Amino acid sequence: MLSLPFLGSSQNIGVGASALYNIQSESFGAGAHVSIFPNNTLSYVPQFSYYFIGPVSEWTAGLSLELKILRGNTFDFYLLAHGGYNRWTNSENSALSGASPSNWNAEAGAGITTNKCLRPFLEYRYNVKFQETHFQLGLLYIFGCGGDGNGYRNTNRMRKGVVCPAYN
Repeated sequence: MLSLPFLGSSQNIGVGASALYNIQSESFGAGAHVSIFPNNTLSYVPQFSYYFIGPVSEWTAGLSLELKILRGNTFDFYLLAHGGYNRWTNSENSALSGASPSNWNAEAGAGITTNKCLRPFLEYRYNVKFQETHFQLGLLYIFGCGGDGNGYRNTNRMRKGVVCPAYN
């Protein structure tokens, strides 16, 4: 447990949770993820989601890549690609031919978030294998958030002689 605050203070790492809604199956669920920001444009997001309310019961564990395409003063817009393992726990109840409990998962989507230390976000995702869409509405907290308020550490500012309050 001691390593988590250390990691958060030396890199841009955040943790988050989300509520999920699958439009086609009319199922609700919850998700959890860790966001790792190697720079201001790209994020690696290992995540877990579980649908437990509605006709479909399933969980997914995987990795998303998020690419910020438009950065504003308040909001960032991003594209995402996700791949993972899907466990459909009630596949035997499905009318689909060949329904299987073990599946791969591939999604593409887009999202919007704030660029502060506490970031609400909204994502739209399309699952290419099952041809279905879902929304995620959540909140992300960034550890050791930068002193300039934008949620990212900027080591270039330190090189230019400007002192970042996060490092004092």
